[in-house]
Amino acid sequence: QVQLAESGGGLVQPGGSLRLSCAASGRIFRINAMNWYRQTPEKQRELVAGITSSGTTNYADSAKGRFTISRDNAKNTLLLQMNNLKPEDTAVYYCNADLTSSFASTSRTYWGQGTQVTVSS
Repeated sequence: QVQLAESGGGLVQPGGSLRLSCAASGRIFRINAMNWYRQTPEKQRELVAGITSSGTTNYADSAKGRFTISRDNAKNTLLLQMNNLKPEDTAVYYCNADLTSSFASTSRTYWGQGTQVTVSS
């Protein structure tokens, strides 16, 4: 079985920073693209940032200049460094990965359970 587990969420004041982590575990053969999404009760889940297996990144306009996505392929870990956080960044943050497990012939998308980020004074 393959699992994605996020950590690092919490309560932070406006202007503060948080670092989210997502660890992929299980019988993994290969991980392709990995992404961070976020969702609030009022909005659909939206892409925050993504990174390919070779390290090419892309960001939502709201994240550019403040968030940095990175990955450690040796540890199957995805990171999101979030700086200068704003109240509108409050959401549940999810990681996902397009990966091929050891018992499958094709890749599929896996999701983590989410971690809450609250930006409030």
